[in-house]
Amino acid sequence: SGYVMPLVGLGTWKSKPGEVEKAVIKAISSGYRHIDCAQIYRNEAEVGTAISQCIDSKICERQELFITSKLWNLYHDRKSVLPALRQTLKDLKLEYLDLYLMHWPMGFS
Repeated sequence: SGYVMPLVGLGTWKSKPGEVEKAVIKAISSGYRHIDCAQIYRNEAEVGTAISQCIDSKICERQELFITSKLWNLYHDRKSVLPALRQTLKDLKLEYLDLYLMHWPMGFS
């Protein structure tokens, strides 16, 4: 595809509320360009605030970032994927993701 995925990234799993925003800002300010998220982590809105702050303050441009998120197991059925993606994009304050994965290869009912 020609796209480059940074080999090192910041994972946001188990990041505490009130701390993940600072961690993402510090990571991007330090040169990290890959941020790994997931809806089930319940912190994508805070991560999105941090990404927006970094872009708005010219620390980086959106095109420089590689943002990954994951579709949770409750949303594997066809009619649920797009709404779940839209919610993730809204929470992250982004127009697109660079990578959207199924979090686990099995769905829950």
